[in-house]
Amino acid sequence: MFGFLKSVRNLARVLAIGLRIGLILIENSALLPLERVSRAGPLLRLLRRLRRRGRRKEERAGRRLADAFERLGPSFIKLGQILSTRTDLLGEEVAEDLASLQDRLPPFPGSEAKALIESEFKRPIATLFAAFDEKAVAAASIAQVHFARTAEGREVAVKVLRPGIAKAFARDLDLFRWLAALIERFFPSLRRLKPSEVVATLAEVVEIEMDLRLEAAAASELAENFAGDQTLRIPEVDWARTGRTVLTLERVHGIRIDDREALLAAGHPIETLLSNAAGVFFNQVFRDGFFHADQHPGNLFVDEEGRFAAVDFGIMGRLDRETRFYLADMLVGFLERDYRRVAEVHFAAGYVPSSRSLAAFTQACRSIGEPILGKPLAEISIARLLAQLFRVTGQFDMETQPQLLLLQKTMVQVEAIGRRLDPTVNIWALARPLIEAWVRENRGPEARLRELSAELADTLVRLPRLVRQAEALSDSWAREGILMHAESLAAQAAQRARHVGFVLVPLWISALALVAIALTLLFGG
Repeated sequence: MFGFLKSVRNLARVLAIGLRIGLILIENSALLPLERVSRAGPLLRLLRRLRRRGRRKEERAGRRLADAFERLGPSFIKLGQILSTRTDLLGEEVAEDLASLQDRLPPFPGSEAKALIESEFKRPIATLFAAFDEKAVAAASIAQVHFARTAEGREVAVKVLRPGIAKAFARDLDLFRWLAALIERFFPSLRRLKPSEVVATLAEVVEIEMDLRLEAAAASELAENFAGDQTLRIPEVDWARTGRTVLTLERVHGIRIDDREALLAAGHPIETLLSNAAGVFFNQVFRDGFFHADQHPGNLFVDEEGRFAAVDFGIMGRLDRETRFYLADMLVGFLERDYRRVAEVHFAAGYVPSSRSLAAFTQACRSIGEPILGKPLAEISIARLLAQLFRVTGQFDMETQPQLLLLQKTMVQVEAIGRRLDPTVNIWALARPLIEAWVRENRGPEARLRELSAELADTLVRLPRLVRQAEALSDSWAREGILMHAESLAAQAAQRARHVGFVLVPLWISALALVAIALTLLFGG
């Protein structure tokens, strides 16, 4: 009985929230972009008739949807930001409008922030900070930031979670999971878009942002990756004043990356900044496979020494080694207009099923690349190229790759910064030599030789273990009383010897071949 009543309460809550969402979407005339997703055309047309006639006709559909999400609150703002990576789902225009969602909310009282800090560390705030500015310098859906000064005299920025925000997000995430399950159940054609995975990505992002120790760890890892680098500065984490609900970082002083006039006035050459930006992006994505995935201008500054200084490490992206290889091969193929190579990369990575036509996918890649790559260099957008590529995924049963969608969104932000600083320069033209050099180093003959050597060494290391396992199995048989005829034991021993031989002979051949290849590379054959 209790379970039934609980189910009824949950259903009532879902219906109430759904009605509120629907009314706000109608009021904002924001139903149009959803028609592409839900395919519930007749119902949406009926609902659209309920909206106020002529209201906001001048605004784009995506902008109206973004406004509706802002009105619906923090969880929907985050959902909109995740959806802004899904050009394959909503189209470029709507995704672009959702990318402009401003994660800003009125701040909660500074006195409440101080109380939350004291609750986190179980001590008076005066023992943590010599000075604490109660006026928040930034307030978003999950947390807000205050400037402070430690007892040691260091200037810091203190991020504090909003009270009650964890419960609010948990409630909304339950709703999103329920809606995603409904979509997958009743609209099979949309399963490839992985709505449950979108919600899982949102839940992952929120989980990290709800525990500020994880954000601190991300900042620490990025700082470690760029230790000694003079192009990117990551503020130091004050671990003694960091906990689950409070994050304390070194305060960053600098000029916003999009303030071109101030940067020039401070004597920072734009061409140097753009070159450094290309290098920073390349190193994060290709060298490290760990990148800051929220690179809007409010999170990037230029300090007095001309270094980039990043803040807000709540959204980070990761790319494994194989994905980086795929990405590099694919980008080089597009830049060289070798569309068959681009297609083969997708098939080799398993992103496009082998049952599909390689020739047809090559043709699709050409249709994507030519209109973009045929433009003047300054107008070429790699982010747009990737967005177009994601749009054709449905035609070839190509499953969505969430990690690449997050990267594509980051590339949009990087391109926008580049155009703001100098619209005549293409930032990817600056990054291309770095990518090509990385491909040669990691995909060339020397790299393949290193891979083969590593595999050979790994096999040699494992060989004694395999022999010991065979011996252990034989001993186990003996202990358990399994009797075997002497001839059978002899036959098994001979078989094991043959197996060892079969392993050793190819290993020696491979070793000799590797030596020959190494000599050829060293002395030119």
